[in-house]
Amino acid sequence: MTQTDGAATAPQAADPGPRKSSWKYIGPGIVVAATGVGAGDLVATLIAGSKFGYTLLWAAVIGCLVKISLAEATGRWHLATGRTIFEGWRSLGRWTTWYFAVYIVVWGFVYGATAMSSSALPIVALFPDGPGLKVWAAITGILGLVFVWFNRYAVFEKVMTAMIGVMFVVVVYVAVRVGPSLPKTFAGLVPALPDGSLLYTLGIVGGVGGTITMAAYGYWVNAKGWTTPAWMKVMRLDNRVAYVTTGIFVVAMLIIGAELLHSTNIVLTSGDKGLVDLGDVLEQRFGSATATLFLVGFFATSFSSLIGVWHGVSLMFADFVERLRKEAVRAEAAEEGGAAEVAKGEREKSVPFRAYLLWLTFPPMALLFLDQPFGLVLVYGVLGAFFMPFLAFTLIALLNSRRTPDEWRNGWLSNIMLAAAGLLFVVLCVQQIRELF
Repeated sequence: MTQTDGAATAPQAADPGPRKSSWKYIGPGIVVAATGVGAGDLVATLIAGSKFGYTLLWAAVIGCLVKISLAEATGRWHLATGRTIFEGWRSLGRWTTWYFAVYIVVWGFVYGATAMSSSALPIVALFPDGPGLKVWAAITGILGLVFVWFNRYAVFEKVMTAMIGVMFVVVVYVAVRVGPSLPKTFAGLVPALPDGSLLYTLGIVGGVGGTITMAAYGYWVNAKGWTTPAWMKVMRLDNRVAYVTTGIFVVAMLIIGAELLHSTNIVLTSGDKGLVDLGDVLEQRFGSATATLFLVGFFATSFSSLIGVWHGVSLMFADFVERLRKEAVRAEAAEEGGAAEVAKGEREKSVPFRAYLLWLTFPPMALLFLDQPFGLVLVYGVLGAFFMPFLAFTLIALLNSRRTPDEWRNGWLSNIMLAAAGLLFVVLCVQQIRELF
């Protein structure tokens, strides 16, 4: 049986799984939370808070539910079938391969420069007399490359856990420090759409933590050693922890925007530089110690996203290349399935994994020293806008078909949530393309 015949296959490896779901197994969810919440996401949420106060808090809750549904579906596919998400896409037709091939190459090139610049911004703010932004950006990219190149998933997970700990402490501390209004906070849980807030609302629901790292979650689940349905309960607990954590970040940033900026009519720079502006505001309000602590949290947010993508998307690319290679030589698909190979660490040591690491790091440095070519940015924006609808609707197709064992197919709630997510991301996709043109 080949991987493209569409029939469901149970994982081959004998894996009894845990005796019961336990917090001690938590890991991939922490990784996906740390990777998915980037500096740009926090700025967008912060600006929403500065414009509309607590009014859009309910959108953050909806956003968490949407992401939990998407990540759970991805993890369920990997565990129920023993196949990776790319193997699932491949079974839907060659069109998915063409889309993913173009997307991952162009996306990686532009994202590499974006991630390095974002990681460098807080360092420049902390050390203004040191090297400039471009030099620090190149240094952070190389540090990410070296770290991922020489470390396997277990070490990677520990470092990501430490970084999300820093992020959590800093963001929640600042939110508490600005003095949230509990009555307004609870009032913000009631759905409301002030004039001009629709796009901000859609951005909060769909933007924070919503990238290709959603698809990478299944690979991190496998890299953790979870390969069979015996780990399903643990995966679901892990996933909920991830997006509850993400929700806390979003709520905290909305509180900061509402209390620190909305009431004083302070306007931030759009993009990642808005967090540097916030550091200046915090210094004026609370002193240099709080501002420095916030910039450290800003760095943890940005650099964790960088190394998360360096690892997770490289795993996806390595799996992509390996599946095509096996088909090219007309070989039978691995009996264990790609999930088992990821669990063994085979992908992390492969040439395609390391080649994509190099692609994420060195070619994008050209964009640090040159103005980003308009055409490239345009293609990047269009492809990126289509990815989340692509993920949502392909998951519906995979998890409602005979590719998935009966026990683990979608129920009515999963279908409703995935369909709602898909429609939401279509709206965001159309809006993003309109902005590009």
